[in-house]
Amino acid sequence: MSQGPGAPPRPSVYHERQRLELCAIHALNNVLQQRLFSQEAADEICKRLAPDCRLNPHRSFLGTGNYDVNVIMAALQGLGLAAVWWDRRRPLSQLALPHVLGLILNLPAPVSLGLLSLPLRRRHWVALRQVDGVYYNLDSKLRAPEALGDEDGLRAFLGAVLAPGLCQVLVVVTKEVEEKSSWLLTD
Repeated sequence: MSQGPGAPPRPSVYHERQRLELCAIHALNNVLQQRLFSQEAADEICKRLAPDCRLNPHRSFLGTGNYDVNVIMAALQGLGLAAVWWDRRRPLSQLALPHVLGLILNLPAPVSLGLLSLPLRRRHWVALRQVDGVYYNLDSKLRAPEALGDEDGLRAFLGAVLAPGLCQVLVVVTKEVEEKSSWLLTD
């Protein structure tokens, strides 16, 4: 679809699509808006986290991904960033979004074999990020980024995914923001 003359240019939003069980890598790259991490880089982080383990506890024993939160946190730390757990008991109005680089969610996801949906749940990593004033859901299972709108739209989306009580949220910030806790508005 082409843009009409005089229309503002559409932002270029980086969005990786799901492959194997690599949603943690996709979420990292999507929140950072560039391909900085690969499966090989994540596997190296796993080795550093558990150097003496035959079966590494931070990834799938099948070698298909399924990386845990420790890999995400170590990857961000390597870039001078931090992942801060969001306490779901706090009101979302306390999230100081101008100081936040992005968000990484850990959500329950259904398991299916082809068209057959199984009564099992797995965990799935999803990135949320602002690009040119618009917040996007950058879930790697989506065909394309999903615009959530402004801060109110993001907070409404977060409220909906947090309501069932099964979602975890990591707030991605710089080390300075983490140290000053400026990602959090206090009364």
